Amino acid sequence: MLSFLDREHTTAPPGYSRWLVPPAAIAVQMCIGEIYGFSVFNLPLSRTLGITKPAAGDWSVPTIVLCTYSFGLILLGLSAAFFGKWVEKNGPRKAMFASACCFCSGLVIASFGVRIHSLPLLALGYGLVGGIGLGLGYIAPVSTLVKWFPDRPGMATGMAIMGFGSGALVGGPLGVVLMDHFKSATSVGVSEAFLVMAGMYFVMMNFGALIVRVPAQGWVPEGYTPSTETRKLVTAANVSVDVAWKTPQFWLLWMVLCMNVTAGIGVLAQASPMAQDMFGVSAAAAGGFVGLLSIFNMGGRFFWSSYSDVIGRKGAFCVYFILGCALYLLIPYSQKLNSVTFFGAIASVIISMYGGGFATTPAYLRDMFGTMQVGAIHGRVITAWSMAAVLGPQLVTNISAYQKAHGVPKEQAYNGTMYLMAGLLVVGLICNLLVREVDPKHHHKEWTT
Repeated sequence: MLSFLDREHTTAPPGYSRWLVPPAAIAVQMCIGEIYGFSVFNLPLSRTLGITKPAAGDWSVPTIVLCTYSFGLILLGLSAAFFGKWVEKNGPRKAMFASACCFCSGLVIASFGVRIHSLPLLALGYGLVGGIGLGLGYIAPVSTLVKWFPDRPGMATGMAIMGFGSGALVGGPLGVVLMDHFKSATSVGVSEAFLVMAGMYFVMMNFGALIVRVPAQGWVPEGYTPSTETRKLVTAANVSVDVAWKTPQFWLLWMVLCMNVTAGIGVLAQASPMAQDMFGVSAAAAGGFVGLLSIFNMGGRFFWSSYSDVIGRKGAFCVYFILGCALYLLIPYSQKLNSVTFFGAIASVIISMYGGGFATTPAYLRDMFGTMQVGAIHGRVITAWSMAAVLGPQLVTNISAYQKAHGVPKEQAYNGTMYLMAGLLVVGLICNLLVREVDPKHHHKEWTT
């Protein structure tokens, strides 16, 4: 029965439409993207004993974030790196099924941890087991879509990773509705919400696993003629993952992603308190601002990665870094003008490029290293995300807290951090400009596209 999941049973038959693959990818990515909306559980989890307010023994919000959101993203990168070759060998269906099993069983374990108020179980479920599911579910659809769309790899990866960015728009409101339905005098509703979400996500993710296919060996889209010549920064050869990660190009792209994500996720993680401190808006208005950023995060993944098919991956990242640097330098000016509208417009464009960087990276890797093991290579590069997921929020949070503690007005406490983020983007720009073609000595001799 389990042989149904094997790679050889997922090869597309003649006439199969490649446009059936994006819905499969989005089905999985939208579910695991729920981690972006996990903040709706933070406050309820901080009063699971007190119910209406935190009581003695309740967990603090920083502890909850560390054991769930941060731990989960760290494991996403580590599991993607560790299981990347396994995903390439066994195919997307088995990987997506394994992702569903891990991510949803992680929610079940976390639900039990909440019910008995066990922080280790919460971390084990959502952070460790769920994080492994995140890594498997993130790379499997992306590498498959790159193979199905050799003519438009940027657009293909944008479609898949756009689904991950939309996870907060679905998972956040869903979590709120479920908690409101299940909350009682003895429960904040989180445990029950986790169980229901586990069941719903398991069905949806396995729907994606059921319909996904891989192209037959040698398949190309109708009317598309693969180039046999190496264009600038677009290879017609392949590099294995064990060789790729030893090249300077791999580590330059690792730094490119790390700098882009560090700058973007720092703002995304602190968007609500930034808006309240800098402009004095209400918590409700700040929440709406976070929702706006989520929309631009999602849309940017498709728009910018599709645009990279026109200007090239290196050109796209130059836009992210140069424009992003200028926009970060304008944020203190928006605070000086006391224009929350100007600030919102700046932050929205920044976050769109943050999302675009995620979606452009797999296509950049495909251009540099070919399609043979692009999923495994992508898995190792994603460890840059794990680093950035810790680095970015910590920089924004700790530096602004230090500024406030030393008498800096709260509306100006984030200015220094914005200058630092601009500096990180300059580092990323330098790394991107240093990227060159992979030396032919690293090319795999037995498999070319």
